[in-house]
Amino acid sequence: MTDQYTFQDPSAMYSDIDTTAQYQLGAGLDVKLNNRADHGEQSYRGSGRLIGRKALITGGDSGIGAAVAIAFAREGADVVISYLAEEQPDADRILELVREAGRTGVGIPGDITDPAHCRALVDQAVEELGGLDIVVNNAAKQQHAESLVDISDEQFDETMKTNVYATFWITKAALPHLQPGATIITTSSNQAYTPSENLVDYATTKAAVNTFSKALAQQLAPKGIRVNIVAPGPIWTPLQTAGGQIIEELPELGQDTPIGRIGQPAELAPAYVFLASPESSYVIGETLTVNGGKPTP
Repeated sequence: MTDQYTFQDPSAMYSDIDTTAQYQLGAGLDVKLNNRADHGEQSYRGSGRLIGRKALITGGDSGIGAAVAIAFAREGADVVISYLAEEQPDADRILELVREAGRTGVGIPGDITDPAHCRALVDQAVEELGGLDIVVNNAAKQQHAESLVDISDEQFDETMKTNVYATFWITKAALPHLQPGATIITTSSNQAYTPSENLVDYATTKAAVNTFSKALAQQLAPKGIRVNIVAPGPIWTPLQTAGGQIIEELPELGQDTPIGRIGQPAELAPAYVFLASPESSYVIGETLTVNGGKPTP
């Protein structure tokens, strides 16, 4: 069976998954994608790299967060995922895969733009898992806008709260529970370095996440807690179809990368596993880009 260790041509992978021009209301669901994303359901093979770990993953119902939840569970970690209530169908499927791996899987729905929910989320995760030693801040909001004048105050505020404030609230609440050896991983984007003209607010938040994480990494390193960042390029997730990109341009998304295609969530999971595991003990404040070959500063 093909897994993440199988020797193959990366430029030819996933040719059977087309990114069609599709629009979804709300946050979007993977179960409603015309062409479902690959989260590693059939391919990710664990090797015991996170045995006994306890992880909280925001946005763990679909996309990158779902792939990370599957990978963490198959590496031996118990997992709590957070998501919006409307994303319950996706969450149920991912939690079932976590449990099939023999690990504890807990879903906590709610809106992370609410600071009280963020703090309660951490408290419940600690209670459910009996502790916490991996925090993955991954949930995000992305809406394209042709002009700055098209971005409402409400959209700007919600994007900031989802992508930046929630990372602050959740990380701050988690810190008292983290012991030396724990890891925090945030999700930035290639938009932090090469922003698109129609993603001004989103790109701004991702640059903030990157800087926040690098500063925090220096603060926490002496305490034995590592902070690192993953910066994806174009990845096929429900976010893209829910206003994240111009719908008519979805079929060409990712074709401008050197590898010539969009990425799949399954291709992100190993980066998070590496940064969460002790094998990356000397990796601190790193932005690990997974973007199909686009140069970064």
